[in-house]
This record gives sequence, structure tokens and C-alpha cells, in this order.
Amino acid sequence: MNKPLLLSVVVILAIFCRNTFATQADDTTIDITGQTTGPTPFISQLTLTASDTSVIKSIQFSIAPKPGSVTRPLSASYARDFLIDRGYLVPPSSEIFLPVYGLYDGFMNDVTLTYHFLDGSSKTDSTTIATVAFEDPCGYKSPTVLQPRTTDTALSYDYIMVKGSCDDFSPAVIDTDGALRWVGDAGISDVSATFFDNAFFIGSGPSLYRIDLDGTVTFLHDYSDIGVTFLHHTIDRGKVGLILEADTASNFESTDIEVDSAGNVVKIWSLGDIITAAMVAGGDDPNQFVEPPNDWFHNNAVTYNRADDSIAISSRENFVICLDYETSAIKWILGDTTKHWAQFSSLAKYALTLGPDTLPPIGQHALSITYDQKLLLFDNGVGSLFQLPAGMSRTYSSPRKYELNLATKVATEVWNYEMDQSVFTPFCSSVYEDAPFNYLVDYAFVNGLTEDPKYSQLLGLNAAGEKIFYYQYGPVDNCATAFNASPLHLENTNFPTVGPQALNLSTRGKIGPGENALIGGFIVSGTESKKVALRVLGPSLTNSGLTGTLADPALTLYDSVGGVIVTNDDWQSDPGATELTANGLALGDPVEAATVQTLAPGSYTVVATGKDSASGIGLVEAYDLSSESASRLANISTRGAVGTGDDVLISGFIVGDVANATVVIRALGPSLAALGVSDPLPNPALTVYDTNGTAIATNDDWQDEVNALDISKNALAPSDPVEAATILYLPAGSYTAIVSGAAGGTGVGLVEVYNL
Repeated sequence: MNKPLLLSVVVILAIFCRNTFATQADDTTIDITGQTTGPTPFISQLTLTASDTSVIKSIQFSIAPKPGSVTRPLSASYARDFLIDRGYLVPPSSEIFLPVYGLYDGFMNDVTLTYHFLDGSSKTDSTTIATVAFEDPCGYKSPTVLQPRTTDTALSYDYIMVKGSCDDFSPAVIDTDGALRWVGDAGISDVSATFFDNAFFIGSGPSLYRIDLDGTVTFLHDYSDIGVTFLHHTIDRGKVGLILEADTASNFESTDIEVDSAGNVVKIWSLGDIITAAMVAGGDDPNQFVEPPNDWFHNNAVTYNRADDSIAISSRENFVICLDYETSAIKWILGDTTKHWAQFSSLAKYALTLGPDTLPPIGQHALSITYDQKLLLFDNGVGSLFQLPAGMSRTYSSPRKYELNLATKVATEVWNYEMDQSVFTPFCSSVYEDAPFNYLVDYAFVNGLTEDPKYSQLLGLNAAGEKIFYYQYGPVDNCATAFNASPLHLENTNFPTVGPQALNLSTRGKIGPGENALIGGFIVSGTESKKVALRVLGPSLTNSGLTGTLADPALTLYDSVGGVIVTNDDWQSDPGATELTANGLALGDPVEAATVQTLAPGSYTVVATGKDSASGIGLVEAYDLSSESASRLANISTRGAVGTGDDVLISGFIVGDVANATVVIRALGPSLAALGVSDPLPNPALTVYDTNGTAIATNDDWQDEVNALDISKNALAPSDPVEAATILYLPAGSYTAIVSGAAGGTGVGLVEVYNL
């Protein structure tokens, strides 16, 4: 939160340090002494020589976009420990090997290196990397531009993973300008792939491989040891790791296998066995429907839903079927009820009813759960090819998004993109939502089954529904050029991977004496101690345009039984002041308060007050300084005075870089009276914003929340019906929750963010 403020503090501190004493950046010489071409023209390895490698904290590279491009630079940061683990830095050697990937081929690439040091200082250097042209038989480098990338910078993603079997360099990465930026070097021609843990995972026959962005290829596992003959279609994110879609000796395209990042098997779902058991229990003959080794199911996508611990599976022949993750029990089915499956009462009883103006998905691909708990998929519009009756068919294809009300068993279509019903792509296509309402649509097989020539098309849509780019590839023979393309974020990749946890939690509010102190609570969950930085800002908030800020903040940290752990008034007096500076967390005013503490698992409370009972707007923050530990900051709750205008209660949190996070956000008021609060906020209202300032959720009375049942299941239902709450499933990024009083009400409120 408050990133402009943090940056300005670091700049001011750096200027101050240069004027008073030499930094590690000043004392350390780093030269670029070599350059080696990597396994493809898109990868190069720089050799650096440093006078002292022991003081280097991290090294970042950034590749400048081509002139005229509005894409964000492709950039990555390597932590010192990662460089050592990979063998790129072997202390006490002075040499460092730095992979630079994502280069333009056949181009003079301008690359900036930024060296970060342990004392918080940094410096930059630059170089030029010349690359040779890449021979591209798939045509990724030469699309037909139906619409060039616009100059609109509102699109949330700049890079795209394209999976194809048109040659042996799958997968590939293009940017939204249409330029090819990376290709796989494992010699594999397959569409079964995904991006996970800062690497590509790809199937080849019955085996799984990992391809790192630096070109390192690692064999993970041959699943023929459990009867797998082939990994097909795509690889999707699961609860623990990745879900592979597999053929086995006895089952064709009807087995899903979850594996961890090392390729070890976690769980197996046999759809033939699961559906057979359900049909027998319901009094039907499964032999009339489950017919291996035929293509009776045709599994082509899976998505895990953290909200209710379930997996939704796409059967192109039949339906979308949802299973309980642990028990494999069928929870619901969404599909065309004129198909064969709906003739069996044992299956039809799970069917969701379609809401008004809602079309069922037909021959769907690419399932995903969106940030607001909707089901997104690509509706190809083709009926069954094996099962009879085949159900309805359409002459066009479309991405569709459904809201599922499981209490009433109704599925309602809330969004589609039908392109005037002019695009027909019968197989393989996909749609994925990046940031809210930013989409990538992959029309993988345009004109397939109907006419020639056939093409693949990639379309980008921003949150306003505007076309940002539209590229066409081909003619193509089948889905081999662009299968299930998905957005990638390569503009700021961190090595090692930053996990899906809250890295920074903050709350801004009015601080006063007594009950009007700003009280922040947080939990360290897990089994290990966690190092955290706690800060209370006041005077420096004027740099953000606020008036009435707290002149001289103080903080006190309490343990779960009310014992005082530490107090601080002026941050430079804390023993952790040097570490605050090294982590870029030095405060902008010497009277502001901060401390660095290593805390055992448990609950903690930070009380922010003003010296001499002064009042004003203040900001309480908790930063995770040990994101690699097995523990995490599980939630933050802040109690404070809620007023109007700038005096509302504002809580911010960050979701890490790897996976989506599930959070419950609550705003409490009336129930605080039972805790002895004399002036509780009578009717709290809650609004959640993303990093662009777009409102992504609002709530006044928590029971009106569409996922109120899930809030209750997690034992987080507020005790008063006028209090507010929402549950969100968020991609990486920063978010803000604002608590105000309905109809301008004021009083003491409590805002909580729970990371599930």
C-alpha cells in the first residue's frame, strides 16, 4: 500500500546516505564481463564479476520494449540465495552467471541490470544483447493483424502462453504486441502444458517435464508406473499442485491425476468409477453410459475451487461436473439436458436449473473460477460426438460466465462475448480472466468442421470490454497452433517464487485517545516463528495529500494474554532500524514509530496512539519479512473510529505472486458493544478495490452476500445481520477495503481480513 510514499522514502533515504557515508553500492564494483547465447535466441547468460559478492542481496534484469510498445518491460529479480542454489553464484568466487530470458530474437536488446545490496542501497548498469533470428514454422512471429495492440495501458496482462504441437518447441510465449519472446527447448511437441512455480510444466507421452525460464529442462516423472499411457489436453491448477488429464490402459480421457511440483502423485479421480458408483446408487445401469475404452467422457479441463474444496471437470461429450475434492461425491452438473446423460435420473438429479436468458454450455473447454466466484468457460457450441442423443448444436462459439446459486441450484449466465455470433470454433478454444474483467480469448480452430481455410485467433479484452489486440494465425490444420492460450505475468518475476500469502497488511484510520486508538490485531499461523516489521505512520501521510494527520505516533505490541512485547515512539531507536532500512521500510519522519520482531505462532495486537493523547489520521502496517517460512500472517483486524470523508477505516493487503488467495473481509460495528465499546458503528458498509481503484465487491448486510454460506462454513459469519462481509478469490495484486457507515453513520468499527 502507499507505494508512491514508500518509493519517495527510499529515494530520500538514499540521497541522505550518499551525502553522509558510503554505501555498499558505492564500495562494490560489478562489471559485465561476458555474454553467452542460451539454448534459444530468447535466452542469454551474462557473466558478472563483483569485488564482493557477500553484500549482494538481489540482481534484477529488465528488457526494454521495442520503440512504440506500451507493454511493460519483461523483468525478473534473482535473490542471492536463489543464485547460490542454482549454482549461478558459488561463494567466495567473484563470478555471477545471470540468465536473461524473454529477449526479442533478431534484435539489439537494451537490458538494464539493478544490483540491490544488504544495506538497502542499489545501483544500475546497462548492456546490449544481440540475438539471432528464430526460425518459426508455427507462424507465431507473423500473425495476420486483425487489430494491432492499442496504446491503452489498462490491459492487465502483457504476455501470453501459447500451447501448440505445430513443432517441437512448445510452449511458446508472445507479448500483446504479437512478438515471440520465448520458446520451450525440451524438443517436445505437445499441448498439455501450464505455467506454475515460475516454470512451464509439459507432458510428453506418459511423462511430465519442467522447463525453467532460463531453459533448464528437468524430467519429473513417467506415469506409466500407474498405468498412464498419455497425458492429453491441458494441465490445470489443483489444490496442492497440478492436475494432469490422463489416458490409462483401461480408460480413455476420463482420469485426472493431481501431482505436486516435483511430479509426485497426490490424488487420482477415475470418472468412470465415480459416475458408475453414482448411477448404481441411483438405480441406473452405468453400462448404458460409461463405455470405456470409447471416448464416452472426453475430459478436457479441470478447475479447483478453494471456496468449497471442490473440482469442476469438463466433459466435452456431456457436461461440467463438480466433485467434492476429498470424497469425490458429485455436487452438481451443468449442461445441456437434451443430451444422453440427462436421461438417467441418477445423474439428472444433480443438474442445475438454467436461469433467465441462459444458454447451457455445449462441448465446453477451459474451465476456471473467477475472482468473484463465477464459473468461466469457452462454449464451443458442438453437441456430443459419441453419446446419443447428441443434444443441441450451434453455428457459433462464445466465452460464457455463469453465476451458480447452489442453494437454489440455479446457474445464470452473467457474461458472454459472442462476436455477433460470427465465430465458430468447434474444439480446443479457451477464455481466461486475468484481473477483473480483463480477458484473453483463444479461438483455436476457427471455421473448423464447416469451411476452409481454418485459423487460430487470439483476442484481448480490457475491463471496459474494448478490443486491445486481435491476431490471426494460419491457415491451420487443427488445434496445433494455439490451444488454451492463457495470460502470463512476466513483468516482475521473483526467484525464488513468492508464495500465495499476504505479504503486507495495512490499515489507515482516525487515531485518538481511549477507545479511539487504532488497534491492529494479526495472527502468525503455522509452526515456525515469523519476522515481521510493524509501522505506524502519521506526519509522512501528508505526502499523500491527507490533512489532519497524527503528529507523533507511538505503538505498543501485545501478546495474546495482554503482555507488552515492545513499545516504540521514534523508529530509529528500535534495534531493528537497520533492518527496516535494508528492506526499504525506513519511515519518512523520525517521529514515526516502527519495530522489527520475530514472533512465535500466536495472536498479537498493535495499539497505535498519539503522544500526549493527540488525535489525527494514522496508518498501521504489518510486513512479512520471512515469506519463505512455513508460517504466515493469517489475518489482520483493526479497530478504530469510523467517520466520514478521509476519516473512514481503510484496510489494505497484498496477495503474493504465485496463486490466487481466498480472503474473507468483514466490517463489524454493533457486535462490538458486547466487548464494552460504548460507541459502536451502527451499520457498517464495506467496499473492496483492486490496485487500479476499481470496486470489485461491495456489501452492507452480510447475509445478502452471494457466498454468505461459505462465510458461515468458515465460522466467520458476523453476529449482527447489519454487519458486512464478503469472500473473494483474488489473483496476485494489492487490494483495499474501505469501511464506512451506512447513510453517513459514525462510530467505532472493526475491519478484518482473513487469509484462508
